[in-house]
Parts: sequence; C-alpha cells; structure tokens
Amino acid sequence: MITEIGIVAGEIWHFLDQNQEVTLSKIISNIDRPRDNILMSLGWLAREGHILLLQDKKDYRISLRK
Repeated sequence: MITEIGIVAGEIWHFLDQNQEVTLSKIISNIDRPRDNILMSLGWLAREGHILLLQDKKDYRISLRK
C-alpha cells in the first residue's frame, strides 16, 4: 500500500506542476485512482511539506510549495 501511495503522490505532483493551483475536486476527477488513495497521497505530500493546502468555502485549493 505504501508503494501505491507513493505512485499516486507522484501523479498528483505532476498534475499540480502542470496545472498550478487546483481544487481537491479537480484532482479527484482528473486522476484515475481511488479517492482514498488520492487523499492518503495528499496527506503524505502535505506532511512532507511539498504542497500547500488552503481551505475554501466548499473545497480545498492545493498547489505545490515553491
């Protein structure tokens, strides 16, 4: 499972690199992975300090930390 989380984290990283700041909903709809795996991967990236998470009214905005 750890390997899968790492793979999905890489996919998210590349998606954010190409799209700058996006919503959580956009990540979930554009990355063809289970929602739970996406959330775990985002948690990993956030814990490692690689992404910024900002809570919006109904969603989260996510971007790479530069």
